[in-house]
Amino acid sequence: MGRIAITGANRGIGLELARQLSARGDEVIALVRRPSDALQDLGVEIIEGLDMSADDLSAASDALGDRTLDVLLNNAGVLQRTSLDDLDLEAVRWQFEVNALGPLKITSALASHLVEGSKVAHVTSRMGSVADNSSGSHYGYRMSKAALNMASKSMSVDLAGRGISVCVLHPGYVRTDMTGHNGLIDTHESAAGLIARIDELSLETSGGFWHQNGDRLPW
Repeated sequence: MGRIAITGANRGIGLELARQLSARGDEVIALVRRPSDALQDLGVEIIEGLDMSADDLSAASDALGDRTLDVLLNNAGVLQRTSLDDLDLEAVRWQFEVNALGPLKITSALASHLVEGSKVAHVTSRMGSVADNSSGSHYGYRMSKAALNMASKSMSVDLAGRGISVCVLHPGYVRTDMTGHNGLIDTHESAAGLIARIDELSLETSGGFWHQNGDRLPW
């Protein structure tokens, strides 16, 4: 059994991750702005009032006290479509704040709770892959996820000496509120694949970028 903190666990993939991890016996700590009824029904520990766009996320560390984490799972994210024809710079900045700076800030805030053997997993998107981009558009989302991918790679280097492994994971095209319930898989399949990839993560594979189905993805 491990102790796993999950950001954005109040709905969608994050909620399903919390459900599956809790069901298998892990101690789940949900880090959210505000809890949903569905999250509260799981009976997991909830630390609320955490907005990933805020500058100060130290409240998460204060709430953990002297507890350590086996896994920090940065799942919180936002999607707002942006194009060259109708470029909304505020939307681009907001996605950077939540998708790229949010995981950086919360990982920094909780760094003292990570110990040898801990893992940090970021839920990214293959839309942040430069090599995989054949459809364009979605500037804020693509750029923010590419930035997250680079941050994750740097973390894998910086934390290696402490025995902490890091990865970025693509959840698949999942039917959630974020996608307007369009997609190829449901949250159950996505979360199960993400959990499997995190379980497999080691120092030897740290710094990688994987699809939830196990495929290695290009940068």
